[in-house]
Amino acid sequence: MSLGPSPEYPKLRLGTAPDSWGVWFAEDPNQVPWARYLDEAAQAGYTRTELGPYGYLPPDPAVLKGELARRGLTLTGGTVFAALHKGSEALEEAKGACDVEAATLVPLGAKHLILLPEGYTDLDGNLTASPDLTEREWDDLNRGMSALGKHIKEKHGLELVFHSHADSHVGTQEQIVRFLEGTDPTYVSLCLDSGHVAYCGGDNLAIIERYPERIQYVHLKQVDRAIRKRVMDEELGFGPAVRLGVMVEPPIGDPEMPALLAALASLNRELVCIVEQDMYPCDPAKPLPIARRTREYLAGCGL
Repeated sequence: MSLGPSPEYPKLRLGTAPDSWGVWFAEDPNQVPWARYLDEAAQAGYTRTELGPYGYLPPDPAVLKGELARRGLTLTGGTVFAALHKGSEALEEAKGACDVEAATLVPLGAKHLILLPEGYTDLDGNLTASPDLTEREWDDLNRGMSALGKHIKEKHGLELVFHSHADSHVGTQEQIVRFLEGTDPTYVSLCLDSGHVAYCGGDNLAIIERYPERIQYVHLKQVDRAIRKRVMDEELGFGPAVRLGVMVEPPIGDPEMPALLAALASLNRELVCIVEQDMYPCDPAKPLPIARRTREYLAGCGL
């Protein structure tokens, strides 16, 4: 299938993820079946995918390899959730989860393990923990992240990329800076999620400029400015914000996509750029048209 002329930014490698199909859990009756997701990701014109929540796609690498191959898809990485601010026991749990996931990722040639921090709100937006970490918790988080990155690199050859997130303890610009300054750059890189940075009031371009060597993976998404303002004004949590449609397809949201892509391309290295439009739950008919339009828009931007 021809996808048009050669890209302006050949080192930015475009892909998608189950998240853009409303998939947040390994099993949930509200979500599209995994085979439909893979079929529609290929139909939309993508050639790369993430694993999504572990267990959603078949975890057996032999099975998944065949399913991906017959759709012309390759695997870029997978996601692990952890609460490393809780100390040594949480670190050991995270190592175990990463080891399990690596058994799927490594045989399929994926290079990245995306670490999502534990949030402090539930799906209804209710607080489940304090929004602020103590000094000790910050120390546990940063030390734990560096130790986990060392573990997965030395044991599996995978790169740990940390994903800042709304309603987590690393979401704002200040928190992202503190995290990057406190973790070992040898073992911990950043998954720059443009939508979550914007949602939390951060500046994607400033992060790229200040920490160019730490940007090793990207999630592309945009935020609806008006809905975000309502969320902040009404003090809603991230779950309700998603149901209101706070994450939108480009080019109608923030940050401005052409400027972001140009800044990423200026790093002059291969970067996987995964489209993620948080939608949970969503009508099963909704994702495919959006995914196709998004890929076509990003192709027009040079990917």
